Amino acid sequence: MQPEARVPFLDHEVVELASRIPAKLKVGSGGKYILKQAARKFVPAEVIDRPKGYFPVPSLRYLRGPFLSYVRDILGSPKAKERGLYNEQFVEHMMQHPEAEMSPKGHSRLWQAALLEAWMQAHAI
Repeated sequence: MQPEARVPFLDHEVVELASRIPAKLKVGSGGKYILKQAARKFVPAEVIDRPKGYFPVPSLRYLRGPFLSYVRDILGSPKAKERGLYNEQFVEHMMQHPEAEMSPKGHSRLWQAALLEAWMQAHAI
């Protein structure tokens, strides 16, 4: 799995600062205006001005075999149940019918939920 490049923007001090910046400075000129302007001192223009990329979760459409076992282990773990992030009845529904719930792009919602939970467990969140 590729590491997420935007994690530094989740730092609480960065989020607090961003919440105080007027919206027109954040979304002006096609988005991320103030961030792009600040970065121009350090990052080449061809990086800043390139077309928007997509950061997908590794996607699966069909959960079977070891992938389904992995999902069952992660979402059925005591840590996941203790966290209570997901509606247990809905998770159980998805476990019973792993191909029934797909995202708008046609990927497994069960897989996406399991990856988020696995990430939180890996980072002791």
